[in-house]
Amino acid sequence: MQTKIAIIDYRMGNLFSVKKKLSKLNVLAVCTSKREEIASADKIILPGVGHFGKAMQHLQELDLIDILNKEVLVNKKPILGICLGMQLMAKQSEEGHAKGLGWIEANVVKFKIKDTLKYKIPHTGWNQISVLKQSLLMRNIPSLSEFYFVHAYHLELQNKADALNESEYEYNFISAVQKDAIYGVQYHPEKSHDVGEQLLKNFIDL
Repeated sequence: MQTKIAIIDYRMGNLFSVKKKLSKLNVLAVCTSKREEIASADKIILPGVGHFGKAMQHLQELDLIDILNKEVLVNKKPILGICLGMQLMAKQSEEGHAKGLGWIEANVVKFKIKDTLKYKIPHTGWNQISVLKQSLLMRNIPSLSEFYFVHAYHLELQNKADALNESEYEYNFISAVQKDAIYGVQYHPEKSHDVGEQLLKNFIDL
């Protein structure tokens, strides 16, 4: 039976590039803000590009927080947060001084770069990841694989056991997390060619 993935449409992000990549992998992917479609999906992707505070505001206005909490925390449905989507899983963010979904014990902070000539913000382009623990999401993805990043903020984890990937941009930062069936990546697998496609395939196959 074909896997159905709900890509959460909260009026922020790269929904259709994610949907296009999933369609290539023979997955039924729907961009939706409908509670019943989210409930009927096998898995969820929370994408996102933009401002943390506005994103949380949109989730509230669309009445999506309760259904996401139910499917992720109660029903343990696998979810993948991408970029801002991962950051929204944290407790709070310096961007907009807003509270997040609180699924991951973490805060979102702006890069504190000293050498601003060498390291531009936002951090944009290809960067390597180090795989910090075994995970089905990282199957056939070795350490030092390169993914595409675009972000000015990153996670500061309170529980290091949730760290899945680490990357370096003047200093080391968390670039992916996993807590039970909650997965988040700071990079964009949908823009990361073969290695990104492998990650999405791994998520589909969970």
